[in-house]
Amino acid sequence: MKRFSFSLQLLLGLAIGVALGFVAKVWDVTWLAETLTRVGQIFVQLLKLAVPPLVFTAVLVSVANLRNVNGAARLATKTLLWFLVTAFVSVSLAIGLGLLIDPGRGVTLDTGAAKAPENAGTWLDFVTGILPTNVVTAFTEVNVLQIVFLGVVLGAAALAAGEKAEPFLSLARSVLELVQKALWWVIRLAPIGTAGLIGKAVSTYGWDLLAPLAKFSAGVYVACFVVLLVVYPTVLAVWGKVSPVRFFRNAWPAIELAFVSRSSVGTLPLTQRVTIERNGVDRDYASFAVPFGATTKMDGCASVYPALAAIFVAQVFGVPLGLGDYLLIAFVSVVGSAATAGLTGATVMLTLTLSTLGLPLEGVGLLLAIDPILDMIRTATNVAGQLTVCVVVAASERRLDREVFNAPPQPLDNEPAGTLRAPEPVAA
Repeated sequence: MKRFSFSLQLLLGLAIGVALGFVAKVWDVTWLAETLTRVGQIFVQLLKLAVPPLVFTAVLVSVANLRNVNGAARLATKTLLWFLVTAFVSVSLAIGLGLLIDPGRGVTLDTGAAKAPENAGTWLDFVTGILPTNVVTAFTEVNVLQIVFLGVVLGAAALAAGEKAEPFLSLARSVLELVQKALWWVIRLAPIGTAGLIGKAVSTYGWDLLAPLAKFSAGVYVACFVVLLVVYPTVLAVWGKVSPVRFFRNAWPAIELAFVSRSSVGTLPLTQRVTIERNGVDRDYASFAVPFGATTKMDGCASVYPALAAIFVAQVFGVPLGLGDYLLIAFVSVVGSAATAGLTGATVMLTLTLSTLGLPLEGVGLLLAIDPILDMIRTATNVAGQLTVCVVVAASERRLDREVFNAPPQPLDNEPAGTLRAPEPVAA
């Protein structure tokens, strides 16, 4: 396999998975379907295993590293503003497409059989959920939002404590390097995991399940492709002054892994590598922006999908939506992005949107069956958006090495040397 690049290995895994899934579906090969399911589950489980320590240490170290970045407050503000702007554009496009195609009009589904999720997301849950009641529980229950909060608070405290916090930061950096090294070994298994995940989707769902939801499913993919191929390239070309073609060439491995793994956080180490080694973003800025984006920048899961899903649910249940409702969808999508927290699935964000609009939460149950298929393109859009903002902000702040950006892509087959490092001493 070393004769093939990592990107090609992922594509081979994707093709093999589709073929095996098709065989298991058409000829009802039960053992093959079960094997594909188990392989996919193991791969996702390995990714999730690294999430708590990875998110905590990455956010903590990235916040602490801001002391070594000139104009850190300006960089953080610019990054957040671009997150908000691109999220608003994405949700606006999704609403416009939803009004154009009417995804729920004429759909006949058994709404009586649909069940609301046991835990419905509300604004109160979102706000109070940020604050952990128990530090240990935040990690054992993998509450990424709470883990991010703890990482930010301790990182800020380390900044304030100065040299006294250095032993603690050294430990955090060491743990981060260990987790990233181990997670890279898991990522190297991605071609196998890809075959399992895609094979499971094809063998389990096929295309039969998409029939009654075809318009909605197509709408999600079309909206995400518009964001990927129109919005981001425009932002890169106009404000970043860089080639969108070269950007996607450099970023492709991370976007591809996000598509099959359905986890922005699980893709974080690879996203970090392509950001620094291929896109030429300054390491100190990338060490802050990439972990921050992996846990809060979710144009696919938090902007495109909830907007189209809310319109779909409203039409299926016969609930009219007015201008105020569409503005509320946009507001929820822009402000509530962190609720998705970079894990597979966008149920929390969807229930938050539906509950805010007063729409039936049973609508979530209608969409859960095809969620894995839609989550692929949503997560790919998430990661592409995270990378786009990093490049644009770095370019505007002269923290983008254009020679690296324009050079032939560096191979990613070797193990990373470490993407987050200790800040250099600042001269008095």
